[in-house]
Amino acid sequence: MEDREVKKYKVLSLFSGGMGLDLGLEATGLFETVACVEKISTFCETIRLNQKNGRLPKNLKVIEADISQLSPESVLDSIGLRAEDIDVIVGGPPCQSFSTAGKRGTTQDLRGTLLWDYLRFVEHIRPKFFLMENVRGLLSAALNHRPIADRPDKGGSLLSDDEKPGSVVRLFAKDLANIKGDSYHLDIFEVNSVNYGAPQIRERVFFVGNRYNIQVEFTSPTHGQQVQNDHPIKQQSLFALPRLQSWKTLGDAISDLKEENPVVLDFSPRKKGYLELVPPGSNWRSLPEELQKESMGGAWLAKGGRSGWWRRLTFDLPCPTLVTMPNHASTSLCHPTETRALSVREYARIQEFPDDWEFFGTVSEQYTQVGNAVPIRLGIVAGNVLAKNLQLISDQGMHPQHASASSYEPRIVYMQSHVRTRQWFKNGKVFVWDENEENGGAAYGVPKTVKRIRGIK
Repeated sequence: MEDREVKKYKVLSLFSGGMGLDLGLEATGLFETVACVEKISTFCETIRLNQKNGRLPKNLKVIEADISQLSPESVLDSIGLRAEDIDVIVGGPPCQSFSTAGKRGTTQDLRGTLLWDYLRFVEHIRPKFFLMENVRGLLSAALNHRPIADRPDKGGSLLSDDEKPGSVVRLFAKDLANIKGDSYHLDIFEVNSVNYGAPQIRERVFFVGNRYNIQVEFTSPTHGQQVQNDHPIKQQSLFALPRLQSWKTLGDAISDLKEENPVVLDFSPRKKGYLELVPPGSNWRSLPEELQKESMGGAWLAKGGRSGWWRRLTFDLPCPTLVTMPNHASTSLCHPTETRALSVREYARIQEFPDDWEFFGTVSEQYTQVGNAVPIRLGIVAGNVLAKNLQLISDQGMHPQHASASSYEPRIVYMQSHVRTRQWFKNGKVFVWDENEENGGAAYGVPKTVKRIRGIK
């Protein structure tokens, strides 16, 4: 007797980018992406290239367009589907304006308004679920930015509601709850890819909305840091932490990868001169003091936030968060045994793209596609969460429920997403991660909080 073909949930992908989230959902075997909407031509060419070579469904519609100028009706017409045929909308509106890694912006930045373009599609199509991915900084972003010098603690007036941290998410949730006829319940999850078996430390935030007033639960972490028996970092009690598998490492991802002509956005000869002196698992702290000062300039006098300077990776730890330009001195991602930046293919391995996946565009554009993608592992985990709840709706014959607009504020569930910085230096001693030693002093700090549920600040 032949197995019946599994009915797949239909997905509309917005801001598809490098397709990490989409490939993750597809990898579950339970979802079919019917259309991708992406503005950047190079990214669209990557999608088309892999579709042409049989890595994506032939009937996948690639829509190259600025979503702010695109109507949901036109998208549905182009794929020949009705709104009710779409089960899930997924996507991550560009997040630079909310990131804490650079200059902080707000919805005064045009990119911030893309959140409401995403909501516009949700409101028109009304999928059973939506999944939106973004950076942690979005949770504390304000609708209107008040310069630090003008804030209350500096003598300024009290912040207005639109100037308060979290006002972006609060308004987004309120607008979801006020959709006529079909309000959306929203749950927000702070997660880290390394805690689910990815070889990379990468914090992300998932917004999961549904029309059925279901309180969604995200999968608990499955992986964690393993330490020596005599190390002071231990499970605090029998029930404090579940038994976890070991974190995956950079070595697990790339140590067997052989490339004759790697595609690399490499360091300059000057930068390589400094990096040659840094052992695997260390950074600028291993340079003589005179070279530290010479190579770092004014940054040498700064306090904190300098672990990425002249950083050479180690095969024995997870990779730090991938950045779009691995050859910057202050955020360097130098190969453990070769004095060069990680290659595009190594990036792809770390993000867990298939080995035959091709990237179109210049070297810089390829790094951007991979570096900005959602780790595919997180797409798989999130996809399974969606599928479980979609099956629940089907099994119980549930119908949409209009949630009370007076209780629209979502809960934010912290899932041990923050990985505390590993020890690099203390009391004049440099800690180098050496695979031949126990490395107790160089271990990442024990997590202070395993799980926490809160509202918007």
